[in-house]
Amino acid sequence: MEFDLIIIGSGPGGYVAAIRAAQLGLKTAIIERYATLGGTCLNVGCIPSKALLDSSEHYHNAAEKFSEHGIKLSNLEVDMPQMIKRKNEVVDQTCKGVSFLMKKNKIEVFHGHGSFVDKNTVSIAKEDGSKQEIKGKNVIIATGSKPITPASFNYDKNRVITSTEALNIKKVPKRIVIVGGGVIGLELGSVYARLGTEVEVIEFADRIIGSMDKDCSKELQRALKKIGMKFHLGHAVTNVKATKTSVTVEYKKKDTEDILSIKADYCLIAIGRRPYTDNLGLDNAGVIKDDRGRIEVDKHLQTNVPGIYAIGDVVKGAMLAHKAEEEGVMVAELLAGEKPHIDYNLIPGVVYTWPEVAAVGQTEAQVKEAGIPYNVGKFPFKALGRARASMDTQGMVKIISHKETDEVLGVHMVGPRVADMIAEAVTAMEFRASAEDIARMSHAHPTYTEATKEAALAATGNRALHV
Repeated sequence: MEFDLIIIGSGPGGYVAAIRAAQLGLKTAIIERYATLGGTCLNVGCIPSKALLDSSEHYHNAAEKFSEHGIKLSNLEVDMPQMIKRKNEVVDQTCKGVSFLMKKNKIEVFHGHGSFVDKNTVSIAKEDGSKQEIKGKNVIIATGSKPITPASFNYDKNRVITSTEALNIKKVPKRIVIVGGGVIGLELGSVYARLGTEVEVIEFADRIIGSMDKDCSKELQRALKKIGMKFHLGHAVTNVKATKTSVTVEYKKKDTEDILSIKADYCLIAIGRRPYTDNLGLDNAGVIKDDRGRIEVDKHLQTNVPGIYAIGDVVKGAMLAHKAEEEGVMVAELLAGEKPHIDYNLIPGVVYTWPEVAAVGQTEAQVKEAGIPYNVGKFPFKALGRARASMDTQGMVKIISHKETDEVLGVHMVGPRVADMIAEAVTAMEFRASAEDIARMSHAHPTYTEATKEAALAATGNRALHV
């Protein structure tokens, strides 16, 4: 069987690339090693974690806020099996939606482990032991990533777990230790903290969400402490020992030798993810990887082998589903003769805790390091009528603009629904808007987005109206 394009991996990058390629008239095949389509994002990542985040937030509000709203409850309890069941139903519906889109767009789907025989031939090893080979003029590698699990952490999928297992805990734990203060650890940590679990985070760096603006780190840590999460910053894990029923995590402060320990029900390893290129037969095709295991690509996402491309988590850059989607669309359009472009500076990042965190563009530290003259405008949600009405007053919007041209260089938000609000900032920055442009736009009242307008007013010269 011969195709114009073969895609290995059906996560957001792979399946979106397949749809766009099919729309553009390319005969397209997609290979997925697991039984369901959608990759990490749909099966054990973005979608199930958001389902649990929403469920736990409902419970937390019922326990902590409903009485203030004049809503009385009795015998409130967590039904964890039902919570997991609902999460699984959301995942199932979403994955079936992707299968429908493959059929709708006449994309050939193959299940099995795909690997290169040569640059144009891919072998598919199926579960029943059989193999099938297909040929393609072009191939996209979109195999995603896997959690990093150092051998010293003794990852056993029982008490020492990753995000995959954390999505299927059937009983609310008494205590969880999370190794890593990044997005995945904090999101899942907040799920269980809201349900009543004691959550302790061990992070080697001196702050959480280290890639984001420092003001966002401070605001989020303050908010997470309020729901009971504890933080051990500047600490390193030295050993993890598990039994059938518990785990002991040993750790120490940087530059000291005194070993501390925490006993818990689970240890969640959330120290990052690695590109998943295992047994892909890259050597057979002559594809080169860098020293961190990422596939090397040019500005068109083509590898050193003409006709073979790579997108998403297997290449350099942020490991984000929407980044992978943009790259998939870009490659499909390039193959069809179009001239697409991605501005990587304008791909937003989001942390789906509550309050949420969202950002696009440069942080204040990056602007300062580059020697760019800049202004900063901030506006707190506690000064916003809509936020007070919903009791979501934690957080702020921060806008960084060029001191001389007023062009918006970065927007950083912590607060309610900022995951959706950040799109306004992305739109403005795509059109190279100034802070004054945002400030002069009419924002509906009362809304959370008024905080963006007020921060823009502040960035143009202390003109915020409601502080």
